[in-house]
Amino acid sequence: MQNWFIAMSASERCARRLRLGIIGWGAIASRVAQLLAERQKDDIEIAVVAVRDTARDRGLPPNARVISHPGELSDLDLDMIIEAAGRPAVDIWGVAALRHSRRFAVSSTSAFTDEALLDRLLATARETGSRIVVPSGALGDLGMLAAASILPLDEVTHSIVKPPRAWRGTKAEEFVDLDALAARTEFFAGTAREAAAAFPQNANVAVITALSGIGLDRTRVVLVADPSILRNVHEIRASGAFGKLELKLENEPLAANPKSSEMTALSLVRLIENSVAALVV
Repeated sequence: MQNWFIAMSASERCARRLRLGIIGWGAIASRVAQLLAERQKDDIEIAVVAVRDTARDRGLPPNARVISHPGELSDLDLDMIIEAAGRPAVDIWGVAALRHSRRFAVSSTSAFTDEALLDRLLATARETGSRIVVPSGALGDLGMLAAASILPLDEVTHSIVKPPRAWRGTKAEEFVDLDALAARTEFFAGTAREAAAAFPQNANVAVITALSGIGLDRTRVVLVADPSILRNVHEIRASGAFGKLELKLENEPLAANPKSSEMTALSLVRLIENSVAALVV
């Protein structure tokens, strides 16, 4: 793949459209496609969508090829594949995505709590020259934390605060009566690895914080249900040789899935557009 790219002329590289593959067609993926269509990005093409049931009518992008098996990725000449299908999809599709595209963007970062899976993906990326990309997700951007981690970090704490309805259908129901809450209630505290493993839909973002800073086992995560709020809130505090950092984001929940934030889809759009932009900020 790398030799093919190097052999291309500058004019060919400029004229080439970004061929994008998306794994999954749920709330996040469909929102990304909607935003790209609204922004009329002619240099970006959703060429492939991978779903479990190819017969189901899902309102897919026009002209997108629909596939259901990793083996079908071969010979599709994809520049980037985005996973937006949930943690199991990273294991099922990850190796093939790295072998048959130049970049594999993982939205379900809770999969990285499985060290064997992460090692396998990293080995494939090194072998093929492809890259695993971690979108900033609901956090928008954690470049400042990643920069701070160049010097020693003492501690990083990430509090995830969501309205009770966003925690329904998760293990939170084992710790607290979500329907009876009258005040902000902390129901979990542990490492980023523990939080993401136990709450893969709601605490994916904790892995992004951990990878940006001091790792899955040193990053502390607190999960909170608060009936007084409507948005999904992230509060990040870090300290170290760089100084101190405090960051708070209040994200609108994704209309089709309150467990995720609108910013999750927006960060994927930014990642895609930056792949073809002449100026990246």
